[in-house]
Amino acid sequence: MTLKIYLSGEIHTDWRNQIIKGAADLDVVFESPVTHHDASDDCGVAIMGPEDKKFWHDNKGANLNAIRTRHGIENADIVVVRFGEKYKQWNAAFDAGYAAALGKSLIVMHGPEHQHPLKEVDAAARAVVEEPKQVVDILRYVLFGKLP
Repeated sequence: MTLKIYLSGEIHTDWRNQIIKGAADLDVVFESPVTHHDASDDCGVAIMGPEDKKFWHDNKGANLNAIRTRHGIENADIVVVRFGEKYKQWNAAFDAGYAAALGKSLIVMHGPEHQHPLKEVDAAARAVVEEPKQVVDILRYVLFGKLP
């Protein structure tokens, strides 16, 4: 059984690569949003033309990115959403809510400092973890029923 995993959230660390490398021997495929910050922000105006107002610049980018994000979440078996330490990731919270509303198996990853602010997001998740290795261990358990 091949599991489709969508990796959403924080883009400033290598957590995605850690999961992908750790799961290299598993029957899984990964999909993610565009993680190059400038490309993600500027995709709308780069493809559809410039905007005079920053709101419309951002709106074009957000709508274009939403095509990729919605496709990835809707087609995923499991959605992993990471909340980083530095920035408020409203898009990550939105992705977690969207995945939960679709009935997707949701794994939320964050440090203890976000436990209280993310309590409602955590309550919608099937698992809440702090480290990428824990996600890999969950995938291995789901696929094979084996503990680390």
